[in-house]
Amino acid sequence: MRHVCLDTFAYALPPRTLTSEELEQRLAPVYQRLKLPAGRLEMMSGIKSRRLWPEGTRPSQAAALAGEAAIRRAGIEREKIECLIFTSVCRDMMEPATASFVHQKLGLADNCLLFDLSNACLGFLDGMLMLAQMIELGQIGHGLLVSGETAEDLLASTTRALLADQSLTRKTIKPAFASLTIGSGSVALYMRRAAANEAKPLLAHAAWLANTRHNNLCQGADGMAGVLMATDSEELLARGIETAATTWRKFSAAPGWSEADIGCFFCHQVGSTHARLLCAKLAIDPAKNFQTLADFGNTGSVSAPLTMALAMEAGVFQPGMKAALLGIGSGINCLMLGVNWRKE
Repeated sequence: MRHVCLDTFAYALPPRTLTSEELEQRLAPVYQRLKLPAGRLEMMSGIKSRRLWPEGTRPSQAAALAGEAAIRRAGIEREKIECLIFTSVCRDMMEPATASFVHQKLGLADNCLLFDLSNACLGFLDGMLMLAQMIELGQIGHGLLVSGETAEDLLASTTRALLADQSLTRKTIKPAFASLTIGSGSVALYMRRAAANEAKPLLAHAAWLANTRHNNLCQGADGMAGVLMATDSEELLARGIETAATTWRKFSAAPGWSEADIGCFFCHQVGSTHARLLCAKLAIDPAKNFQTLADFGNTGSVSAPLTMALAMEAGVFQPGMKAALLGIGSGINCLMLGVNWRKE
């Protein structure tokens, strides 16, 4: 890819903060019965807090907040947006596409192509790749990606289920642990065809891998008890790192994309153990891995792009540097994207 500009990132952070300590207080009867030590959630995950939307917030509403911010920040006229892709794990409903609600809220043109793209935590990165190909082929010149994750129902359903299940043991509670690390948030990215001597970041490289024989390790569904998810965290961690290592060999084999060439890494924010093991396995300098995990938790498809946006705001990722987005999603799928921000 040579002509794809990542023009403008924007995000919206939910107003409510729920700390891991407060979440454990809600689960106090379970902790007391199973004799679990206080502070276990933060100790095991590295997550101090996560953000939550006001009750009743839909994924489309969250995504539209970030989309509106991206449009205003970029100064792009709405009628120029030729494609809108909604990429969250969470959706308003099965039908119609959640993108249709975002499109209406943002007041985009009638000739704007729109659709949902869902692939667990990889949705936004997949959307970047799909939109990039359309731009590279000359099918469109301007596109918008949005994601709005809403963790409220999952956290509430998981808490109710754990409090109600008197048969729980230290072993049987483990599949629910990952659900307690989830947080809410939204992010958007305006992408366009790059100009000559482009001063903004360019999407320049990609590698991916499917390891679907492990698609049973993290599964979620919406049922009578609400949204619930069962995760074999230990096996998912091992197989995810394994898949990432194979993908990284493909990614870093391309000229100019070795660990030494890359100044910043933005990984999916799952847990502190995941980050440590990933850096060790891929031989990445941990100091290059910019993280937002402690403050926001696992925000699904929002995690990696939000982290990149915050790194750009902080001046950690700046002109003259290359960056890599390292995405791993349940399934198991892995996608790595290379971003080149040339000096003016």
